[in-house]
Amino acid sequence: MSQTPGTRLLKLWRQLSPLPGGEWLYAQIFSRMVPYSGSVKPRIRVLEPGRAEVEIPDIRANRQHLGSVHAIALMNVAEMASGLAMMAGLPDGVRGIVTNLSITYHKKARGTIRAVSRVAVPTVTEDREFHVIAECLDPSGAVVATATVTWRLGLSKS
Repeated sequence: MSQTPGTRLLKLWRQLSPLPGGEWLYAQIFSRMVPYSGSVKPRIRVLEPGRAEVEIPDIRANRQHLGSVHAIALMNVAEMASGLAMMAGLPDGVRGIVTNLSITYHKKARGTIRAVSRVAVPTVTEDREFHVIAECLDPSGAVVATATVTWRLGLSKS
């Protein structure tokens, strides 16, 4: 049975995160593994089966022309948190791919944004759709956006 990306990412997180500079190194590896996600300079702060927290900085590259964090940067970090939380809990032999993204923006996003996702990881015996929620929080803890990410889960073909 093939090891899932979530299993590999969780194993690597557990090895690196306790080390000095380990979270930074993990973010660099993650950004190379998932190049588009790396474009927002994510920092994984929490990763365990069913729970993930990912931060993105309020830097010029993540802002839109009005000076707040861009809507798509928020969607990107929300999708990352949802996938890490869910995939870290799936057993080997299960794969997932995003089939739908929706997000509601509640207020301007300013400062470092933390996407938080908690999920009861499902049992997968056949192909199925599964919805995962991720909230994007500003530095005060206010919810600036809420995303629903639909994942198509199934057994690996290999």
